[in-house]
Amino acid sequence: MDYSRYTNLKVELHEHGIAEVILGEPGKLPAADAVGHGELADIWRDLDRDPAVAVIVVRGQDKGFSAGGTLDLVAAMVDEFEHRARVWKEARDIVYNMINCSKVIVSAINGPAVGGGLAVALLADISIAAKTARLIDGHTRLGVAAGDHAAIIWPLLCGMAKAKLHLLLSNEVSGEEAERIGLVSMAVEADALRDTAFDIARKLAAGPQTALRWTKHSLNNWLRQAGPIFDNSVALEMLGFTGPEVREGLAAVRERRTPNFPSGSPI
Repeated sequence: MDYSRYTNLKVELHEHGIAEVILGEPGKLPAADAVGHGELADIWRDLDRDPAVAVIVVRGQDKGFSAGGTLDLVAAMVDEFEHRARVWKEARDIVYNMINCSKVIVSAINGPAVGGGLAVALLADISIAAKTARLIDGHTRLGVAAGDHAAIIWPLLCGMAKAKLHLLLSNEVSGEEAERIGLVSMAVEADALRDTAFDIARKLAAGPQTALRWTKHSLNNWLRQAGPIFDNSVALEMLGFTGPEVREGLAAVRERRTPNFPSGSPI
């Protein structure tokens, strides 16, 4: 499999059939532009088809796992239907392609994990966070519904009460707290993060691949059952990009201030 076409991520193949997916560029906090968002959707299909890959480890650069989408990408979605339609499809593909990837995926979450990157971090089959990691679903802070993964997975991971608390308030959740509430599989010291992820990946790679993959497939039927809930959430998120709240949210992010959302609601 040729992974050279990817520009916002790279794939390194290690012994035992472990593929390491590294988001972003060295020295920078990974952020998904129009190209990168599409690559986050496509990579799982390529890895699934690659006979050299047994297990996948996905991580960010040293500065963090993901900053989410770039402001240019968000602005384009606000302004143009074509961008909203493309990102809608890619957002669905990120989730469903990870769910349907037969290979077991392990995420190693460091620093901030936001937006589409957070979707990748939490939809991994085994998620390992540094205790100091910062998980932030900031959709409502931006002025749109939490749609790109939250509705399908958060209630299953941490329960509806915690999901509503953190998603409605756009709370930052540390890796240590994320483990406590069940949002991630495990939290470790930051300097042990990559080694822990690879230790687990090596154990998985040495295991019975058919049994592991069929177990993943069976467990992920819980997520497939929630597919209509997820589809609705993504559609409402995209609808929000046509409204006034996201324009104020985007302006506030650019100006580094607290948003002043319009009072009242049109619905």
